[in-house]
Amino acid sequence: MLKHIIGEKISKTRITPITTKIILIFALFILVSNLASNYINLTYNRSGLVKFIRELLIRDLKQMHTICNTQHEIYQYSQDFQGSIENIERNALGQFQNKKSVFLGVKEDGTIIFQASNIQKHPRFLDQETLDLMRENREQKTMEGSLPFNFNGDTYFGLYKYNPKWAVYIIRGEEYNEFYAESTRIFRTISLIIIIITLFTAILGGIILNHITRFVRVITDRIMAMTQSQQMGIIDLKGATNDNITFLGMAFNSLSSTINNLLFIFRKFVNRDIAEKAYREREVRLEGRQLELTILFSDIKRFTFITETLGNDIIKLLNVHYDNTIKEIINNDGIIGSIIGDALLAVYGVFNETGANKSYQAVLSAYRIQELAASLREKMRLKYEQIYQEKGSLTEAEEKVYQAVLIEIGVGIDGGKVFYGNIGSQERMTNTVIGDNVNSASRLEGLTRIYNVPVIISAYVKEEIERDTDKHDLIFIEIDTVLVKGKTIGAKIYWPVPKHTYDNDREFSEALQSFSTGLNLYYSGMWEEAHVVFGEIPLALADVFKERTLGDCPEKWDGIWKMTSK
Repeated sequence: MLKHIIGEKISKTRITPITTKIILIFALFILVSNLASNYINLTYNRSGLVKFIRELLIRDLKQMHTICNTQHEIYQYSQDFQGSIENIERNALGQFQNKKSVFLGVKEDGTIIFQASNIQKHPRFLDQETLDLMRENREQKTMEGSLPFNFNGDTYFGLYKYNPKWAVYIIRGEEYNEFYAESTRIFRTISLIIIIITLFTAILGGIILNHITRFVRVITDRIMAMTQSQQMGIIDLKGATNDNITFLGMAFNSLSSTINNLLFIFRKFVNRDIAEKAYREREVRLEGRQLELTILFSDIKRFTFITETLGNDIIKLLNVHYDNTIKEIINNDGIIGSIIGDALLAVYGVFNETGANKSYQAVLSAYRIQELAASLREKMRLKYEQIYQEKGSLTEAEEKVYQAVLIEIGVGIDGGKVFYGNIGSQERMTNTVIGDNVNSASRLEGLTRIYNVPVIISAYVKEEIERDTDKHDLIFIEIDTVLVKGKTIGAKIYWPVPKHTYDNDREFSEALQSFSTGLNLYYSGMWEEAHVVFGEIPLALADVFKERTLGDCPEKWDGIWKMTSK
C-alpha cells in the first residue's frame, strides 16, 4: 500500500505515482487558496474593526476629556487632588472591556499623574519617541491625534488629546495582541477547519482518482517488472475502461509485441548472448574478449556430389539437417558461431546454464548430430523401400538422389584460448570466434574422412573431460599422432567412444583393443608386425594403417604422421 503512495525505487531513482503528484498539487492549491482567502478576509475585518474601535476610542477620549475638566474644577474648589485623580481613574475603568486597556495622563516630562488600567501602575511614561511626537504636534497647534506607543513592555494603538487644565496629554489605548486576539483565534480555528477539510477531500479524492487511474498502476508496475527483468512483456488490460490510459497500455502492448518480434527475428541471425546484450545495453559494439572455449566443427561428407545431384533442393536438405542439429547444440549450452553451406561452427563455454563441462557438452552434441543424421538416413531408406515396392524399380536418376540424401557428418572438436566478439564496421558487423583452435577443429573434422570415424577430438578436449567430469561415460581411443599442414608440432588425436557402445559390443571392443596394440607397434616403427595386427581388425579405422604399413617404416621415424593436405 505504501509503495502505491510514495512509489518505489528503480536504479536509485524513486518513481512517484502520478496520482500522488496530482493529489498533492491540488491539495496544495486548495489549501493555499483557502488560507489566502481566510487571511484576506481577516485583514479586511481587522480594518473594519480598527475603524470601529477608533470611533469608540474617540468617544471614550471625549468623555474622559470632559470628565478631566470637571474633576479639575472640583479640585480647584475642594483642593482634593488625590480625590479628583481617583475619580478620573474610576470613570475611565468603567469604559474598559479588555484587561490591558489603559487611560493615561502624561505630562510633557513623562510623569504619569493618573493611570486607569488593570495592570501595574508606572510613575513615568517611557516611550520618549511618542512624547516627542505629541510635543511637536502641540507646538504646531495640533492638540490631538492617533498614534502607536509602547507601554508596560507591550505595543498599543490609541488616541491622545492635550488637556490644558491639567497640562497633560490624556491617552486612551488598546494593546494590539489583545485587541486582535479574538480575530486571530477565529483565523486559526478556520484555518484548522480548512486543513482538515482539505485532508479529508485529498484522501477521498485520492481514493476516487486511484480507482479511476488504477490501470496507470497496472501499466507502471508491469513496466517496472520488465525493466528489472530486462524482458519485454504484455500488460493485462482486462477490465480496463475505454479511455486514453487504456489506449496508452494498448499502444505499449503493440510496441512490446513489435520489439519481441524484432528480437525473435534478431535472435535467428545472431547468437543469444549477443541479442541479450544488445537488448540490455541498447547497442551492439565492435568489441571482443579472450575466452577459453571448446570449438565444434561439423561438415557434410560428399557435399559436392550432393549439391550436383539435388540442385536447388539442397537447401531443403540442409534446413532439415540444421533444424535438428542447431536445437541439440543450443540444448547443450552451445552457440552457433557460423554456418557456411554444409559446414557448421559451434562454440561452448560462452555461457554455461547447466554447469556441465563445456568439452563434454560438445562431445554429447557431436553424437546427437550423428544420431540425427543416422535417423534421417533411416527415414530415407524406409521411403526408398516404399517407392521400390510401389514402382518395382528406380531410375538411375532416382537412385542417385537416394544416395545423395544419405548424408554423413564428420565432427572435429578442439578447445583453448580464442578471441570471441564482434568484428566488421559500424554499418555491418558479425559475431565470430578467431583462434588457432578454431582452425584445428576444422582440421580434425577433415581427419574423420581419413580415419573413417564420426568424431575426432584433441588432447585438450580429452583432458578437460577427464579432469572436470566424474561420470562422462566415454572411452577415449587414441587414433594417431599427426602433424597437420600449417603446424610444426605433432598432436595426438582421439576418438571418444560412448561407453555403452564399447561395453555392449564385445567384437567392437576387442577390435579397438587390437587397434591399440597395432598402434603401439606402429609408433615403435615395427610396421611389419603392425600391418599383421591391423589386417585382422574389422574396423574402417584400421584401413588407413593397413595401407601405410604396407611399405617400410621411414628412416628417423618419430611416430608422427605428417599430413600433406588440409
